[in-house]
Amino acid sequence: MPKQIIRREHSHQHTLPPSMHPVLRRIYSARNIARPEELDTSLSALLPYHSLLGIEQAVLLLSAAINNQQRILILADYDADGATGCALAVRGLRAMGASSVQYLVPSRFNFGYGLSPEIVTVAAAMKPDLLVTVDNGISSIEGVRLARSMGMAVLITDHHLAREQLPDANVIVNPNQPGDVFPSKCLAGVGVMFYILAALRAHLRDSNWFATNGVQEPNLAALLDIVALGTVADVVPLDFNNRILVAQGLARIRSGRGVPGINALLAVAKRSPARVTAGDLGFSVGPRLNAAGRLEDMSLGIECLLCDDAARAMAMAMQLDELNRERREIQQDMQDIAEREMSTLALDGTVPFGLCLYKENWHQGVIGILAAKIKDQWNRPVIAFADDRDGMLKGSARSVAAVHIRDLLDAIARREPHLIDRFGGHAMAAGLTIRREMLERFRELFDAEVRRHLSSNDLAGTIVTDGELSPADMNLSLAETINSAGPWGHEFPEPLFDGVFAVADRRVIGQKHLKLALKTVHSDRTYDAMAFFTNAGGWVEAAESIRLVYRLNVNEYKGQRKLQLLAEHMEPV
Repeated sequence: MPKQIIRREHSHQHTLPPSMHPVLRRIYSARNIARPEELDTSLSALLPYHSLLGIEQAVLLLSAAINNQQRILILADYDADGATGCALAVRGLRAMGASSVQYLVPSRFNFGYGLSPEIVTVAAAMKPDLLVTVDNGISSIEGVRLARSMGMAVLITDHHLAREQLPDANVIVNPNQPGDVFPSKCLAGVGVMFYILAALRAHLRDSNWFATNGVQEPNLAALLDIVALGTVADVVPLDFNNRILVAQGLARIRSGRGVPGINALLAVAKRSPARVTAGDLGFSVGPRLNAAGRLEDMSLGIECLLCDDAARAMAMAMQLDELNRERREIQQDMQDIAEREMSTLALDGTVPFGLCLYKENWHQGVIGILAAKIKDQWNRPVIAFADDRDGMLKGSARSVAAVHIRDLLDAIARREPHLIDRFGGHAMAAGLTIRREMLERFRELFDAEVRRHLSSNDLAGTIVTDGELSPADMNLSLAETINSAGPWGHEFPEPLFDGVFAVADRRVIGQKHLKLALKTVHSDRTYDAMAFFTNAGGWVEAAESIRLVYRLNVNEYKGQRKLQLLAEHMEPV
């Protein structure tokens, strides 16, 4: 689909230091950074935990469980946020002296998402006194009711948007629940758990627990690499508070103090811990961790993060890497089918504004990635469905900025209450379950509801850049400066630039990547550029000049570091 390239506006009304590179000042200004304090990623700048609704009660519940040597069971989600949140909770609670901490993560294929009544029955066999959810639970009305009726205390820790009715848990900690005044609503599930552990440690310290019981007070900052991974992998907005969490986690990995599991995952992804970026966590480590939950059981990913033995962690990381290769093959097959279907709809002129895709043999662990890929290509909300149990379909939704997908599903559910069995999620991503025979009716309502939010002009799609770079700024030094100036991520995007280049040379690498030699009209210098997974046919072979949207990249090869432009989009001029 064609894209419109627009440039970010930036303000000159800021107090950023003159010593800062002018391009970097421009980049920060375009992201509404006006003062140096807003770039402070030290732990002292982190928001305090006190205003999180329910956190005091959560601390009392956990400290009582620790003091009374009760059995604590962590109920995790099966994605990277849930896995990291679970590993963080287990490590943190054990370090604070909890005598019995176990975890349970439901299989997406057998139990589905969250604290369902079915998974509560499994949990009951483990005889927990306290059940703690991580990255789930805010919609688990029936599951919480059953757990409490069976004698378990329930602490829900979550970050998903709440529905009108809240579960009757003993305590809920969720910055997005009604009445919560915590300033940042962007914490991932792992971030919520980190805050709970910080509050618990303070309480145990004040009550002299550590000294009385001979327990060394844990350094929770030592677990921030896990927090950083879950935060980036869950694609939550990198607001000021999340940037601190991620920056501190990255600093630990770079200094060689990351947990063995993350170091091993970086190694199998061929990424250097010493130069790790948020992008490495999001695009290299996160998918490998997620592969366990998508194809098999997320317990493998959690165990990798809990492991303190480097050799064992590497063995598990290699298993996760192999699962990720398998996931990519499944994804490509599904994507080929979806793209053929989309081409047919485009020829007929019948592409809906809101897309619902379904094939009987699609893998439900991969439909979220498929929905994201088609959304990016066609610039509209997409739900990909796969078969679930008992005649049900499980759907994974991805949206565009103009459409709050969870609220859109809520509007459909209000209109026809029996159409959607269950749903939940965020503004940009959601999950739902419907009966197979309801698919066509849902398709109609979904398209109609999306049309209330989008016009045909909105479907063109846009790429927002930070403008053009002068030849003097297109150098390795600026690339390294930008690389270290993040962390970059969702809603604090890594800088993109655009410009017109003459094509001096081109060649295909590995049958699917395009390597270009480019020149600007302002300079005779040649720049290396790479366009990964790009069809080298058609206009690319003949174009003498192109408009390129790119990132500045540091290419390391055989010990040498060189500037490379990474193409995000290109079109003939």
